[in-house]
Amino acid sequence: MNRVDLAAVDLLARLALAARRRGRVLRVRRAPDELCELIELCGLGDALGKPEQREERLRVEEERQLGDPAA
Repeated sequence: MNRVDLAAVDLLARLALAARRRGRVLRVRRAPDELCELIELCGLGDALGKPEQREERLRVEEERQLGDPAA
């Protein structure tokens, strides 16, 4: 899913409902932070289950000496 908008949340809600009616569970894995926030903003966090967010990205910072040119 490339676009994060209300249409995406609507689609997920419809899929979750169809799955629930068949005794299944829809799980959203590796969801972008924007999608998770939009699901919560719409009040659908409990209905859709909390999406499994991406693992926190590791940030690497390099140390350099003062006067070194910026990379």
